[in-house]
Amino acid sequence: MRIYLSIALSLCGFVTVAQEIKVDTAKANDLKDVVVTGQYGPKTLRNSVYNVRTINAERIKLRAAANVQQILNTELGFRFSNDLTLGTTDIQLMGMTGRNVKILLDGVPMVDRSDTRESLNQIDINTIERIEIVEGPMSVVYGADALAGVINIITKNPGKPLLNLSARIQEETAGNEYEAISGKGNHIQHIGANWKNNNWSVLAGFTHNDFGGWNLASKTATIEEVNAVTNRWKPKEQFLGNAKIGYRYNNFNIWYRLDALKEDIDVRYGLNPNNYKGVLQTYTTHRYTQQLQSEYKISNSLQLSAIAGFTKLDRATKTVIHDFTNNTEELSTGAGEQDIAKFNAINFRATAIYTLNKAVSFQPGIEYSRDAASGQRIKGSPVINDYAAFVTAEIKLADVINIRPGLRFIKNSIYSAPPVIPSLNAKLVLTSDLDLRLAYAKGFRSPALRELYYDFVDASHNILGNPDLKAEESNSFNGSLVWSGIHENDVEFRSTLTGFYNLVKNRIDFGLSPTNNSVTTLINVARYKTTGGTLDNVFRFKKNLQASLGLSYIGRYNALSEDINLSTPEFAWATEVNSNITYTLPKIRGSISLFYKYTGSLPSYQLSTENNVSTAKLVKIGAFHTADLMFNKNLFKSLTINAGIKNLFNVTQLTNSSTASSGAHSTGGATVPYSYGRSYLLGLSYNWDKLK
Repeated sequence: MRIYLSIALSLCGFVTVAQEIKVDTAKANDLKDVVVTGQYGPKTLRNSVYNVRTINAERIKLRAAANVQQILNTELGFRFSNDLTLGTTDIQLMGMTGRNVKILLDGVPMVDRSDTRESLNQIDINTIERIEIVEGPMSVVYGADALAGVINIITKNPGKPLLNLSARIQEETAGNEYEAISGKGNHIQHIGANWKNNNWSVLAGFTHNDFGGWNLASKTATIEEVNAVTNRWKPKEQFLGNAKIGYRYNNFNIWYRLDALKEDIDVRYGLNPNNYKGVLQTYTTHRYTQQLQSEYKISNSLQLSAIAGFTKLDRATKTVIHDFTNNTEELSTGAGEQDIAKFNAINFRATAIYTLNKAVSFQPGIEYSRDAASGQRIKGSPVINDYAAFVTAEIKLADVINIRPGLRFIKNSIYSAPPVIPSLNAKLVLTSDLDLRLAYAKGFRSPALRELYYDFVDASHNILGNPDLKAEESNSFNGSLVWSGIHENDVEFRSTLTGFYNLVKNRIDFGLSPTNNSVTTLINVARYKTTGGTLDNVFRFKKNLQASLGLSYIGRYNALSEDINLSTPEFAWATEVNSNITYTLPKIRGSISLFYKYTGSLPSYQLSTENNVSTAKLVKIGAFHTADLMFNKNLFKSLTINAGIKNLFNVTQLTNSSTASSGAHSTGGATVPYSYGRSYLLGLSYNWDKLK
């Protein structure tokens, strides 16, 4: 049976697309996953030339997550590392670190203070409509920091209702620690509202996240008890606000959005048993992200869009010496213990979509970015300007082959970029149920301000920026084979097999200073490679059961393999397995979900010297299982309750056989911190609509 649907979509700064589509009712589920990242307009996953993964609003809701990390931690190819000293988290994708992953908020790049992608957990989870993940280099379309891929976090737009009110409250333990409303545990409160008529729309929201820390010594603990505590998770409190106003008239659309954050992380350490004095430190972050986006459809063959963004990021460090004898305190005088680092970024991007005919379309564009920084830890007041022009084409041959070549031209105020950055993507329809995607892209990433001029020195870090760094360049090859051959009797099955190979020249990484072994700096590694593949299977049955089963096998380059005397393999391989299962219970208007991932051990090779003989030693960060079990139920028309258990296997630390203890983010030692253990949660969500 065929039906005809009229669909109109306007998402993430792209021109509204409206068209009539013929659809097999057996394949109607394919329309649920519509993507915009890197596309000429909103497209279904089947029609996208890129291999895109999506995490939709319903799945985000079922996770009852407090931050983006909790959504991504069971996705294939993702690994997270925690810096408990700074209270930050970094991300890995396809074996490459966060500095090579572009984080976008509605298409606007997020700004980070250091090389880690801490901004990922400074986004209000309650505003997210969906997350789109494009693996592989997107340097032609999105520029620097996109060598490993793009994570585009797309926020909600006001829908059909004239008025919508929403609220959420959630209480969660941290391990076995909990105090109601505030203090120990994790506490979330959110309220939001949006209004829409034919031309205008307004949206506003506020969220308070309060994490009381974990494994902290009590205020009445003895000195020995305080100093004996390890694996502390620091208290963190976030206030997040957002507002959005939009106007649409015929083929013209414009909107403005503001996201604001205030974050406090508290630290206690170094209690001296001789004088009862200890260090109290507070990291305070203020982040303001503004964006203005507009779209104009001049004709059926020409559409224009533009994005302007401005981000202001400050992170202050305040350190005091607290005297527990008389309850007084004074400012400390240690290096970097009183500081404010300021970063700001301006981004502008304008594109056009010109349709020559049904077979050929073009997307030319220009992009400008300006990054600036200042502060005690910044060398001077550096500014980097980056100018770019790019063009891609989409060539369709008989509805069977879709080819998208692209070129990017770059002018950087500090680094000489290659004359042109090319890419080539192709999608081939092999059969009615089988698609093949192939891609090649050259990448270029000039070092960021934080890598060139940011010095970070405190009790646990001694990291110096390196203004002599070279730019990274890469060549990347990706392929995917997607089979969606079962679409009958309310049953749907889709299987995706992918493979990739990345070769990076002048990769930027941490290393010891050649002039001082006690100092960590950033260096260029001659080359770095990652390779591997994934197999992802998705199954839906009668709309009540949805399940996925995935496997990834990723190899990371072993630089010691170049030494012919060591006889070590070229790659160190790691395995991941994940499964997400959701079963809907229509009789009770509820659902139960399990999100599971096995993360295999992460191997690497270290050079060891004994008796003047060098050998390569295999070291590993241990494997672990993680799983979240969630229950969701509609109590009334507008009220939903969710309850669950996170980190079912109670993983807190990972084993580590590495003996290395130097470096900026050292993994040397017996264990690596992972989580605060098994937690239990209970939450309520309210969503009320008033229709026209």
